[in-house]
Amino acid sequence: MIDTKHREAVGQHDPLRLSVAAAVAFPDGSMTASGLRRESARGRLIIERIAGKDYTTLFHIERMRELCRVQAKEPGSTDAKHGIAEATSSPSPFGLSKTATVISPQDALRARLKQSRRRKQSKR
Repeated sequence: MIDTKHREAVGQHDPLRLSVAAAVAFPDGSMTASGLRRESARGRLIIERIAGKDYTTLFHIERMRELCRVQAKEPGSTDAKHGIAEATSSPSPFGLSKTATVISPQDALRARLKQSRRRKQSKR
C-alpha cells in the first residue's frame, strides 16, 4: 500500500493495482477494488490485466469520474416558456399523433376473453 508521503510520487500513467488505485484516488475509503471492477464492466474505466492481476492508472480513474458526473437538471419551465408552449401547441391531438387510450393489462385480458367467448358462441 502507498503511504501518504509516497502518493505524490505516483504519476498519472503509472499502473496501480485496483486496491491501491482506489486508496490513492479515493483517500476517504469510499471506493474499493470491486467498485472499480464494476465501473470497468460498465465501460467507464479502463483496466489492464497483466499476469492475472488488474491494474489501472490515476488518469483512467479521472476519465471515469468525468463519465460518472451527474449533470445538473435544467430548471422547470418558466412562465415565458410555458406561454410559448401553450400558444404553439394544439389543445387536443388528432390523427396519428393522438395517443392511444391506456388500459390495464387485466382489462385487456378481460376484453380478449370476452371476444373469444363471442367467437365460440357464433360458431355454434
